[in-house]
Amino acid sequence: MDKSYLKDGLSNLTTPLVADACVRLGLPLRLAPQGIQSVISGCYVAGQVLPVQHYGSVDIFLEAMDNAAEGDILVIGNKGRMDEGCIGDLTALEAQSSGLAGIVVWGCHRDTAELVQLGFPVFSYGSWPAGPTRLDVRDPDALSVARVGNLSVSRDDFVFADDDGVIFVSGEHIADLASTAHSIWETERRMATEMRAGNNLRQQLQFSEYLAKRASDASYTFRKHLRALGGAIEE
Repeated sequence: MDKSYLKDGLSNLTTPLVADACVRLGLPLRLAPQGIQSVISGCYVAGQVLPVQHYGSVDIFLEAMDNAAEGDILVIGNKGRMDEGCIGDLTALEAQSSGLAGIVVWGCHRDTAELVQLGFPVFSYGSWPAGPTRLDVRDPDALSVARVGNLSVSRDDFVFADDDGVIFVSGEHIADLASTAHSIWETERRMATEMRAGNNLRQQLQFSEYLAKRASDASYTFRKHLRALGGAIEE
């Protein structure tokens, strides 16, 4: 896919917007397990997944970066381990110099102070001072699939990460998702502007009319009402 499209079409699509677009399109919500956070608050990344499964040695990350494209996100499956910091500042520096846009770890990081100083986006489940002391058997698909929770992600997937969490989307749906998410964003920004001008949310959503319709028709849900109005909340 054209990387210029990624830069223009996926930039600033927050994970809530992506999640709402998935719901609107009937796509599965492929979310990383709750608790993942950015090392630096306010970071945002979106791009194609560069998958890797950690087995105890940093060479797997270097090998993955040999096949990286500009703007990729290194997604590391480390079984959600909280007893080792599997990446640190040197891995992040190498990722940055390789043109990657960020790192997402299903596990922990270390070298927090150095990562903050570097400013490179890293998302993990927290910090742990000790690196890996194990060396497991490397999976045959260690460079083609990353496992994050109960998800398996590959080069066919895209990842979005920010302060709210991490979500994955199949590449076959990425164009429709981007268009839908931007449409939701435009609707929500328009509503927010109206609220600041004094037109509150209940007025915009004709809430009194909804309550009246619901009183006479128990099947009339708020989501049906929103669909009729083109509102973005909940859908």
